[in-house]
Amino acid sequence: MTLDLSSKIRDVPDFPKEGIVFKDVMPLIADPEYFRETILRLAEWSRPREPHLILGAEARGFIFGAALAYELGAGFIAARKPGKLPWETVSATYELEYGTDSLEMHRDAVTAGARVIVLDDVLATGGTAKAKVELVEGLGGTVAGVLFVIELTFLHGRERLGGHDVHSLIQY
Repeated sequence: MTLDLSSKIRDVPDFPKEGIVFKDVMPLIADPEYFRETILRLAEWSRPREPHLILGAEARGFIFGAALAYELGAGFIAARKPGKLPWETVSATYELEYGTDSLEMHRDAVTAGARVIVLDDVLATGGTAKAKVELVEGLGGTVAGVLFVIELTFLHGRERLGGHDVHSLIQY
């Protein structure tokens, strides 16, 4: 039996602000069978791309990214909000569908030539993903793919990631 991952995604209207329907992945993560299936599907797509590292941004990107890295035998690196990392950092600022934000990574997180899968829970406008791609490439890494659990196709975020191999498990 194939699990319908979308059955574990909860819609939360008007979050984080009025007019936005937030796609909540926490019920999927809380269900061990669905969470494992999600990681296995992410790994199936990622494995042929032979990543050395999985990059996830806080907070849900940490959950999926660390589990995926473990499944693949790859390393995990974190992109965090400004001021949260203890070492020298590089940063990128990006636009969200509801404002702007920044992410930082350790300056030594990616070595030249390292193959990196950029992972997040949701592809919306593509701003966060594009910022992570820029961080990886700015450090000399190769983006082996850009991977999401959910893609909100009506926001056309994939277009901002032109030239990169993009995949999502669930599309709305």
